[in-house]
Amino acid sequence: MIAEYLFFILIFPGLLFTAVLGLIVGWVDRKVSARFQFRVGPPFFQNFNDFFKLLGKETIIVKDSIHYMFITAPLIAFGMLVIVSVMVGTALFYNQGFGGDIIVIMYLLMVYSVMVIFGGASSGNVYSSIGAGREIKLLLGDELVFILITLVPIIQSGYQLQLTEILQFQFMNGAVIASLSGFIAFVLGLIAIQAKMTLPPFHIPEAETELVEGPLMEYSGGLLAFWKLNHFMMYVVFPLLLILLFLGGFHLQGLGILWAVLKYLLIVVLIIIIKNTNPRVRIDSALNFFWKYATPLAFVAVILAVLGV
Repeated sequence: MIAEYLFFILIFPGLLFTAVLGLIVGWVDRKVSARFQFRVGPPFFQNFNDFFKLLGKETIIVKDSIHYMFITAPLIAFGMLVIVSVMVGTALFYNQGFGGDIIVIMYLLMVYSVMVIFGGASSGNVYSSIGAGREIKLLLGDELVFILITLVPIIQSGYQLQLTEILQFQFMNGAVIASLSGFIAFVLGLIAIQAKMTLPPFHIPEAETELVEGPLMEYSGGLLAFWKLNHFMMYVVFPLLLILLFLGGFHLQGLGILWAVLKYLLIVVLIIIIKNTNPRVRIDSALNFFWKYATPLAFVAVILAVLGV
């Protein structure tokens, strides 16, 4: 049993699987983004080279930083993503879970954003602190939307709080996205994870032309490598979570394997298209969008789910 758990955490669907696939999909993102900008883009192993190169470089700790918080923030964030990948992956690939696991996932994903805030705020740099402040505001904007859209599959599945039960409901009754409430929640979910991954148009905390990477400005060496790896791992965690909640999960038999790959690529391609076709918005514009438009629409989706629509 212990060996099985270690396999889940360290190999599949945990650390190794999520990290390697994330680096590969990150290359796809960079390659497609380059085509949007009429560039060639990096070679296939560029993300792997960058990661291992950063691991070998010196990690500089700012004198005025809160050292323990500055060092532990990317490592805790990394651990949170590994745990989430294990929970989502075991439900998808092994049909295993525990009661209330979806609540734990929502909590851990929020902890990741908090670690970005702690890391930036503890660096002793004014630009990093500004970026951390923007991350707080963005979290206040997108978190409620993200929570509300996850309520839609919970309600439709008969108020089940276990991922495997949500999957079983979709297996018996069809994907959640086939309903009006499910479609609205799926679209809002795509937008919310765009903000959670701080991708354009919501890359406000980093804002390279203004804040020079924002919360990550003072990071270098191995610590920066983990922040970069965390970002690429989210290209695995969030699409798989959306597939689980709205697209009926995976059936890895026969043509089901091809259909599973297409589901995953669909979400990744949508994320990349949104990223490359929208300019960065101001933080107040992002908050106005989430609070005035996305949140009320998410409430509408929840009400429709309660009504069975």
